[in-house]
Amino acid sequence: MKKTTIGIIIVLIVVLIISANFTNILKKFYKTDYKEYIEKYAKEYNVDPLLIYSIIKAESNFKEGTVSNKGACGLMQLMDNTAKEVAENTIMEYESGTTLYNPEKNIKLGIIYFSDLMKIYKNKELALIAYNAGSGNVDKWIETGVLKADGSDIENIPYTETNTYVRKILRNYKIYKKLYNFP
Repeated sequence: MKKTTIGIIIVLIVVLIISANFTNILKKFYKTDYKEYIEKYAKEYNVDPLLIYSIIKAESNFKEGTVSNKGACGLMQLMDNTAKEVAENTIMEYESGTTLYNPEKNIKLGIIYFSDLMKIYKNKELALIAYNAGSGNVDKWIETGVLKADGSDIENIPYTETNTYVRKILRNYKIYKKLYNFP
């Protein structure tokens, strides 16, 4: 009987310790790495930094050398052609094969690109859909009535991968806002 009681007490102590440190534990999974770049460029391009953390978490989980099976590279998983176009439009130096592996440049290009999508679509949901599936698809889906121009019907996203992606980022975003005390 004593062993059972001791076991229960140990389990309760562990549960209490974990509960007390739950926020700190969650912050290990919902990182704010590269804060200096994210905060700087998010402010400069008028994008919510917590949304950028959410995108990076979903795209690369903060692993800077990540390459997708479709060839998207770096923290924000940018395609070479997209990044090159963004760089040209901002008069930023760009080298295929190396620029996207530089954390600061990848984050800056990703934030500029996302900021441009926010200006076009006027809401984070459609901007996220375009970030993943491309503007051409989003425009077509709005035009044909598959999606609403206000982004209120993400459940209608035709691509399963994009549908899952957007939901994941929006979930991450809610968690980041709660963890880092943003309204």
